[in-house]
Amino acid sequence: MPSKILPPPLKPGDLLRVITPSGALREFEALERSVEIWRSRGYRVEISPQIDDKWGYLAGTDETRRHQLAAAWQDPDCRGILCARGGFGSTRILEDWNWPNLAVPKWLIGFSDVTALLWSLYTAGISGVHGPVLTTLVDEPDWSIERLFDSVEGRPLAPLKGCGWGHGVVTGTLLPGNLTVATHILGTPILPHLNGVILALEDVTEAPYRIDRMLTQWRLSGALSQVCGIALGGFTRCEAPPTISSFRVEEVLRDRLGDLGIPIVSDLPFGHDSPNAALPVGVEVILDGDAGILTMPTAASYAP
Repeated sequence: MPSKILPPPLKPGDLLRVITPSGALREFEALERSVEIWRSRGYRVEISPQIDDKWGYLAGTDETRRHQLAAAWQDPDCRGILCARGGFGSTRILEDWNWPNLAVPKWLIGFSDVTALLWSLYTAGISGVHGPVLTTLVDEPDWSIERLFDSVEGRPLAPLKGCGWGHGVVTGTLLPGNLTVATHILGTPILPHLNGVILALEDVTEAPYRIDRMLTQWRLSGALSQVCGIALGGFTRCEAPPTISSFRVEEVLRDRLGDLGIPIVSDLPFGHDSPNAALPVGVEVILDGDAGILTMPTAASYAP
């Protein structure tokens, strides 16, 4: 697998393109307000003309959504791609997909279903940003919005503080994503090599037994035996109905991950419910399982 590179830092005046690679767009007001955040920082933002296409629960046909991605990626003036929302659908457009013109990398920003695109791009050698999509950015606190701009404009990122589970300190390659999407990537060509990886996972509206089922699949597949650390973000709205006997999601996470013997930090501020701290994909980070801290690089190497 080629070494990972970060695209050149963004700067005001750069052109960014908005695409809908996943679910059908519903949150038009939030999208418009988030676009204005980028424009207020001096960026030119162009919205795909197919932005409001619908095909069932998808934002248009696979061909339409794949065309949006390809057109943005191959546009020589475009410096970054802003995903409008998650949902489901990005894995569908990755069938028979190859990233074109990798010699000219550009930023890809999103989370949730965009996990599949970020991990696919990572396997091709280019880092993106696991961070707010345009239907959620407007609801982020000021520090989280600033962190997103720091991520793509080349500034250092502050450490994130969570709850340490012990087992010392480890340095590894950060691979953030949504647990459900990542689980459905297991066994596919999209799954990156996991040796030396610090896996950062989050999820939303998944009942504890489903979290259990997914993490058990990770255990049985052998994938968790390859990672050197785990950073856990928000697992929000993952409660079982009060009338059903269940473990709490926190108990499931401890049961399925706590015996791995690697540094783990939980309750980090990233995930579906605000705040969703931006996390660069494929950079070297330090995870302190004793102090409960995830430290980002103080400086990054960017593509020329």
